[in-house]
Amino acid sequence: MIYLIRHGQTVLNLEGRYQGRIDSALTPLGVAQAEAVGRRLAELRAAELDAADGGEWRLEASPLGRTREMAGIVGEVAGLGVARIDERLIEAGYGEFEGLTRPEVDARWPEFAGLTGTFGRAPGGETMEAIYERTRSWLADHRENGVRTVAVSHASTGRVIRGLYLGLSLEETRLLETPQNAFHLLHDGEVTRIETRPLPSSAPAA
Repeated sequence: MIYLIRHGQTVLNLEGRYQGRIDSALTPLGVAQAEAVGRRLAELRAAELDAADGGEWRLEASPLGRTREMAGIVGEVAGLGVARIDERLIEAGYGEFEGLTRPEVDARWPEFAGLTGTFGRAPGGETMEAIYERTRSWLADHRENGVRTVAVSHASTGRVIRGLYLGLSLEETRLLETPQNAFHLLHDGEVTRIETRPLPSSAPAA
């Protein structure tokens, strides 16, 4: 059983820039999203305990700072402790795209204009073969192993993990959603979106 989480909003997300392996701190909204995810996971754990169905829970995260920050908040709020870092959860490398906005990318590389999910395609970036190799390895280690794994990862890596789990084509995988106000449960061959409770009206705006 895998709870797959994308990190909350970052400064570069807010600016509409490709991040890849560049790091960027969570915004106040991103912190609020992390807290909301943690609260929802705490509810799920409590429901398991009430049903006498509790098992081992394990928190893992990508090595990048934004996922470490997210996992730290989620771990504290949900009572999951400190995350174990797994390099295989790192975001796809976007090479020459990193730090640029989408309009800047489309202006410099017109062949990418209108394409959704440019991971594995970026000049100088991580290849699709490399992304598949590490995510397939991670998934093989965690698929239905009896542990509730909470994994904090990224937009592109999370799409590939879900695509592999569902047996989707690469093009179908590129179109998967990448929410920061919800996360996904991978269990029994299905992927289910789990909503967090709405943020208070006083939560920082994007």
